[in-house]
Amino acid sequence: MYRKLRAGAVVVGAALLVSACSGGGDGEDGENSSNAPVKQQPKSADPFWVNPDSKAAQAVADLEKDGKKDEADAVRRIAGQPSGEWIVPENAESQARGYTEAAEKADRDALLVLYNIPHRDCGQYSGGGAADGDAYREWIDQVAAGIGERHATVILEPDAVQHMVDNCTPEEFHEERYDLLNGAIGTLKGLKNTTVYLDAGNAGWGKPDEIFEALQRSGIDQADGFSVNVSNFYTTDESVRYGKELSAKVGGKPFVIDTSRNGNGPYTGGSADERWCNPPGRALGEAPTTKTGDPLVKAYLWVKKPGESDGTCKGGPKAGEWWGEYATKLAEAGN
Repeated sequence: MYRKLRAGAVVVGAALLVSACSGGGDGEDGENSSNAPVKQQPKSADPFWVNPDSKAAQAVADLEKDGKKDEADAVRRIAGQPSGEWIVPENAESQARGYTEAAEKADRDALLVLYNIPHRDCGQYSGGGAADGDAYREWIDQVAAGIGERHATVILEPDAVQHMVDNCTPEEFHEERYDLLNGAIGTLKGLKNTTVYLDAGNAGWGKPDEIFEALQRSGIDQADGFSVNVSNFYTTDESVRYGKELSAKVGGKPFVIDTSRNGNGPYTGGSADERWCNPPGRALGEAPTTKTGDPLVKAYLWVKKPGESDGTCKGGPKAGEWWGEYATKLAEAGN
């Protein structure tokens, strides 16, 4: 089962982003300026930055303007939580700088997702990525330059390792990919305050025995840990079991879980090859937090931005575009 991720994002310059987030720093109670559309979450439980100019926040403002209070209140449940900022190829340095500067201004950490590996997503809904290895290395250098010494947590290349193991990515590209992932981890970990989690699939695609060696070859020993369930729907309990089995095989590394849309677990209707793509009846999962109660589970994160489409399936727009109807249903069904 392949997981289709966010294909596009708005390219945001540093100056524009910081201007949009200029509500000032936030205290422990999470208060922003009175006219801000969303508030930061309490830092003690959730140190990650809430982007007040996200698509979800913009949707809340539009719904309120149109007098749709109930829908606005529902979507605010998405807008008020931190979610991953997916760095796109263009202007990578200015994006990374903009997000990390805005997060620092709010006394929070930026959560960034790097998804630009060559031959990404096997050419499917979220296909693309860097043109070649040299272009990818240059892009990683740009991201690192943008982060600098500011605090950032990076989810590195969703699907990249899994797709080598399940043979979605042709074998002729494997050695280069191992080298690129090792290099990316090394570059990012060379920064003073950057935490790196290498993506490691999900509880439904296969078994830890099938991926741990590929993770080792990709440089997991250099990383802070790994991520599971990115853009997928497996329950938190399933993800914890999968993560702990895998952790035992990669030196006890901790992990983070994407809980953005796993409130009702995976969809079991329809064809198996599209259960990942805008499945109906799903719900928001646990809110992002570092207070998981388990030392191996470093955080529940919303890596995937809830409300953004998985692709042009089941009536959805292009991957990464905001889908208001789907977002409202996710929020209304969430715990």
